[in-house]
Amino acid sequence: MAIKNYTSGVDVFTSLGEIQGALAGHGARQIMVEYDEKGRPTGVTFSIDTPTGRRGFMLPANIDGVLFAFKQQKLKDDRDQITLRVSGGGPAGVVIACTDGTGNVKGCIDNPLVELPAKPNGHLDVGGAVGKDGVLTVIRDNSLQKEPTVGQVPLVSGEIAEDLTAYYAYSEQVPTVMALGVLVDKDLSILCAGGFMVQLLPGATDAEIDQLEKNIAAMPSVTTMLHEGKTPEDMMQLALAGFEPNVLDERDVHYQCDCSAERTKEMLFSLGRKELVKMRDEDPNCEVVCHFCHSKYQYDLNDLLAEYDAQAAENK
Repeated sequence: MAIKNYTSGVDVFTSLGEIQGALAGHGARQIMVEYDEKGRPTGVTFSIDTPTGRRGFMLPANIDGVLFAFKQQKLKDDRDQITLRVSGGGPAGVVIACTDGTGNVKGCIDNPLVELPAKPNGHLDVGGAVGKDGVLTVIRDNSLQKEPTVGQVPLVSGEIAEDLTAYYAYSEQVPTVMALGVLVDKDLSILCAGGFMVQLLPGATDAEIDQLEKNIAAMPSVTTMLHEGKTPEDMMQLALAGFEPNVLDERDVHYQCDCSAERTKEMLFSLGRKELVKMRDEDPNCEVVCHFCHSKYQYDLNDLLAEYDAQAAENK
């Protein structure tokens, strides 16, 4: 069945997130944005399950209007967050990684000093460290939604890239290719880490899929490419050879923990007065350690309770 085109009557000043949310609320899946040869958004494609099977559709767009909406939406996206939680029952314990719309990344692991034999290809045995008797949880905290969206799938292998690929296939029904790599020095410090992800848009032809599969199969491992000094754009050109890809946006990725004394105090307040009193009676000196960056915050629980009571009195 050919993809049919329908003109969208949604006001272009309505945020793209609201459009996607409206489509999802009516059963749409695989919601993607189409671009023209100049990298400009031209429409939104999506699929819907029908009595005769899943069918694809497209909403053409006013380019100038959507560009303006994208710019407005980009400011909101900077506040969005995604958290990955991998719990596979392996010796590494639970692995958590968080990122936001600006490229800030933080992560933590229960036991980072896991020593396992390397795999036959010489790579780290990530799957052995993580384990595969558990689940991958993806939490999307969208500024346009009141509550975070949570998706969860069983682990396939404990290899993070394989499990994320399975998540997109099972939870979001999006065909995805993902590869990750990390280069570890002899002293266990990280020399470099990176990866790539490629997703198919609705309407991709068999010839395009075959070309992409050949490109991916011919690529070296991510670790090898990192060791050779290849950039993310170099990897993109290898993966999308023959497709003439355009670079639409670039952002630096860097580690940054957003913990603070004020946020930690608010977390303690959220425990409630009864719990704070119990903690104070056991020891009036409280130390909170951030799991991500190991920053330490000290509080006098007597002072904290006095502030808690003062705020409660003001809110009456």
